[in-house]
Amino acid sequence: MILLLVLAPMAAACLFRLVGARNEKLRDVLMRAFTGLMLVGTGYVLWRVANGEAIAERYAGLCGLGFNFEADGFRALYAFVAALMWFMTTLLSEEYFRHYHNRGRYYFFLLLTFGGVLGMFYSDDLYTAFVFFEIMSMASYPWVAHEETPEAMRAAATYLGVAVLGGMVTLMGLFMAYYELGSLSFDAFRAARGNSALVIPSVLILFGFGAKAGMFPMHIWLPKAHPVAPAPASALLSGMLTKAGLFGVLVVSMNLYLGDVTYGSALLCFGLVTMLLGAVLALFSTNLKRTLACSSMSQIGYIVTGVSAAVLLGEHGALPAAGALTHMVNHSLLKLTLFMAAGVVYMNIHELDLNRIRGFGRGKKLLHFAFLMGAVGLAGVPLFNVYISKTMIHEGLVEYIALLKETGGSWLPYKAGEWVFLFAAGITTGYMLKLYICLFWQKNTDSAVQGRYDALNGKYMNARSAFALTASAALIPLLGIFAGQTQMVAARLSAPFLCVHPVEDVAFYSLTNLKGGAITLAIGTLLYLFVVRRWMYNEKAGYINRWPAWLDLEELVYRPVCCRLLPWLGGLVFTPLDRLISGRFVSGFLANVCVTVFRAFDELVDKIVLFLRELLFINRSDIHRERGHSVFIYVACAIVDGIFAVANFIRPNPQGKRSVYDMRYSNQVINSISFGLLLCAMGLLVAIAYVFVRMGAL
Repeated sequence: MILLLVLAPMAAACLFRLVGARNEKLRDVLMRAFTGLMLVGTGYVLWRVANGEAIAERYAGLCGLGFNFEADGFRALYAFVAALMWFMTTLLSEEYFRHYHNRGRYYFFLLLTFGGVLGMFYSDDLYTAFVFFEIMSMASYPWVAHEETPEAMRAAATYLGVAVLGGMVTLMGLFMAYYELGSLSFDAFRAARGNSALVIPSVLILFGFGAKAGMFPMHIWLPKAHPVAPAPASALLSGMLTKAGLFGVLVVSMNLYLGDVTYGSALLCFGLVTMLLGAVLALFSTNLKRTLACSSMSQIGYIVTGVSAAVLLGEHGALPAAGALTHMVNHSLLKLTLFMAAGVVYMNIHELDLNRIRGFGRGKKLLHFAFLMGAVGLAGVPLFNVYISKTMIHEGLVEYIALLKETGGSWLPYKAGEWVFLFAAGITTGYMLKLYICLFWQKNTDSAVQGRYDALNGKYMNARSAFALTASAALIPLLGIFAGQTQMVAARLSAPFLCVHPVEDVAFYSLTNLKGGAITLAIGTLLYLFVVRRWMYNEKAGYINRWPAWLDLEELVYRPVCCRLLPWLGGLVFTPLDRLISGRFVSGFLANVCVTVFRAFDELVDKIVLFLRELLFINRSDIHRERGHSVFIYVACAIVDGIFAVANFIRPNPQGKRSVYDMRYSNQVINSISFGLLLCAMGLLVAIAYVFVRMGAL
């Protein structure tokens, strides 16, 4: 059952790619039907698990170590949430991509990524999780690159670079962990709790998953990928793919480090920095989707803070663990709603700048309702979903502070962390107020533009898009009002996976909890009135981006280090070796063999990239129609071309240049593959050295 759910989207991706080349309307119908069927299938698995049935599938020897799947409360729940998000975004995508190019490519990778996500969330060991995690990461790259503008390609390169870096570092950690444990199952990690030999492997694994989650300091892809990706893809990137990273963080933290104060405190620092920095970036942003992207980074910080509080409290950390879990679900649904609302804005006026979209939402009741639900939900207003999860995370922090006071521990740093939590929540209110008032209350400075916006009232989205948007938005208050029947049930079902006791009933609307909510709302309102309206806005210029242009971590640190410093160091170290193999110090047959082998591998990488680009990355539906060729003929020709390209890889280029660099995707793909192979080689060397050292120690 589980394997069928995992493989079905991948098979459908290939089938619908062929169908769409001949009949796009039929493909759209099949996409809606298939994602709806997947929603039913994952819902059936969740229903069986909720009724106490254990579902586990083992496929020994598959891909070496075998694939192991299991559906428990947490995993079945998140697979269902993923299916819900894919179904809703598919409903919106048909209208959103109405005038877009490369729709077939988008749907192909949409389903391929869906299979990767399901495979990861149903996994029962880190090997299975890693395989599907990498499928998900690579298949989602074309989402970011979809527009093919310079900005999109650069953001896609950043996204792919972080994905490759995170994946290779994670692989290094898995090698080391497997040597220590002989297994990568979650049970093996739980049994190894307290094993000091797993510190380095677990940190490496955590780095890779944290990079995909958008944790500081590898958050750089989030603010850049979302603004350039199509809105339905942004909803999935923010709402689901970041949660795939958090899945790995949960597995490592709750199985291996539950009760470890040092680890919990370090993780808390990363969570608080991620939370505060994301909120500040969102407050400064003047782009609708960038603001929501930075907000996602901030909300990831809340979830990590909840996980850290659970680790600090140990087996009694049920409350913050439940808060982290429910905040994951709540954030997924919120960003599904908010990014789809942003998509409705963009597909009508093709603008995201706040000064240009100002006043668009006036008179648009469905859009107003949906965005308002997302805004008040994200701000943590009582009776909405996020108030419940934030309250549990906050109570977990307060509980640990009280424990330290009782035992005489140093509680002041954690009290400071609590105030960072409240202040960041206040900033959330501030930037959501900014977006809401800009879209639905202010008028555009150009009366003619405002007139065009008003003329769209009643005809700015079709019935399917309206259903997807309003149904997603309606879940936000329902999960808040009926928290005991929804969020608390989900938390209790997920307790075994989180290695904690089931959470008890919580007085969400006690005076203390309402006071915390009121503090954050008051901070947010004051920030909007005295910072946004007085410093970041004026009547003539509109919204002003006050963030210094030079203060960009990627451009300031990462690119200079990776693109200039490391190559310089590499040249310093390997230039003598280059001279050695080129025959300056060693001449004759050996040098010629070395040069030929290196050239062959160099050219082979280029030809593989060329083959993949021709086969997958170009939409040839127009060519099929013009020439009357079937998609089967095109695929056959692409395969033949690729075979000839690979067969001729040794032929030297007379111009001395690699012509594949002239192609649109090759720069990013080649650089990422080369960087990935370099990291993989380095990881293998480190792993081998580690094994020999351990063997020597024995």
